[in-house]
Amino acid sequence: MQWAVTRVDGRIASVAPHLGGAERTLARLQKVPFDQIGEITVRKMSTEDLFALSETLRWEDLLLIGSDFQLSVWKALFELSRGEETHLWSYTEFAESMGKGPAVRNVAHAIGLNPVPVLIPCHLVIPKESLERLRELEDESGLFRRKALHVIDRHIDYGEYAYGPRLKRALILRQLGVD
Repeated sequence: MQWAVTRVDGRIASVAPHLGGAERTLARLQKVPFDQIGEITVRKMSTEDLFALSETLRWEDLLLIGSDFQLSVWKALFELSRGEETHLWSYTEFAESMGKGPAVRNVAHAIGLNPVPVLIPCHLVIPKESLERLRELEDESGLFRRKALHVIDRHIDYGEYAYGPRLKRALILRQLGVD
């Protein structure tokens, strides 16, 4: 799959499987004085190349335009893939990990507006009921979580994704190392 990666002055501002991300970036940039913007580029990149880029990417390499709340959610998501072993989170668990448990719907909405999917792994946050079901199946079968995910994933609702549930499922499986 190919992604359109939009950069503003060398910093990544959007990633999308079409030029819609670039269009949204340009619309957001209308609020920035024209003389403060240098070069804007859009380049195609494969999913594999995006995952490779995400391994070395720093927060400072991104140019994200959003509210302070959205930026705090996106930064927490970004850091999610930087530490321990990658795993799935429920929206509730993720909101609570940020200290924003009562605002889980607002957190979920900000996750849905993530302008740089794959680089900020919003696909790793799924509905609570789905994650609970995965954990039940893991306990029942004794299978390693990734194997259980691979075996039963067609029956799990991974939740909404801007580019469709099939792509979200594929990204989850790829990130968790399930072939």
